[in-house]
Amino acid sequence: MKKGAFITIEGCEGVGKSTQTAMLKDYFESIGCDAMFLREPGGTEISEKIRSVILDTSNEGMSGICEALLYSAARAQLIEEVIAPALLQGRIVVCDRFTDSTFAYQGCARELGEEVITRLNDIACCGITPDITIFLDLEPEAAFRRKGGADADDRLESAGIDFHRRVYDGYLKCAAAYPDRFKRIDASFDADTIHNSIVKLLKTAGVV
Repeated sequence: MKKGAFITIEGCEGVGKSTQTAMLKDYFESIGCDAMFLREPGGTEISEKIRSVILDTSNEGMSGICEALLYSAARAQLIEEVIAPALLQGRIVVCDRFTDSTFAYQGCARELGEEVITRLNDIACCGITPDITIFLDLEPEAAFRRKGGADADDRLESAGIDFHRRVYDGYLKCAAAYPDRFKRIDASFDADTIHNSIVKLLKTAGVV
């Protein structure tokens, strides 16, 4: 049975993931490429409900392991309901965040550790891993300056700069651990330059 390509987009808060995902969606549509675009947590009715719980600022007492389990639950539902069927149909799936976010945010920034996160991801993902991960590389201080500060209505964005430094360090560990999959894109440039770099990367990889 044919298998599509699974592409994930990663990076700290404010690096431009949403902008680049939207631009990539427009590009795929312009060339007639059958691609599905998703976000984590989210992408299904159940997963979106879990997302609202995770990001709700009134849940400031949420423990790190509770947070990680909620992300894993949302991911498991998204994989079973959407991602796995789409890949089996031979479609390209592009997801804004995936397992590397869990390692960076919960494994490193929440200090749960690699072993716990690996076990959770193994359970949730059923063997599905990205073919290519696009890491929009920009340090959190620069990213927050560019977006005008943290979103006060987002529990994770409001976690403080030390938290986001640990997130960034987590992503650097992922880049070192998975050099073949993890592709770093300098996100300090303007949106068009970043988009062109992503398209070039995907062309080189034979995705488009």
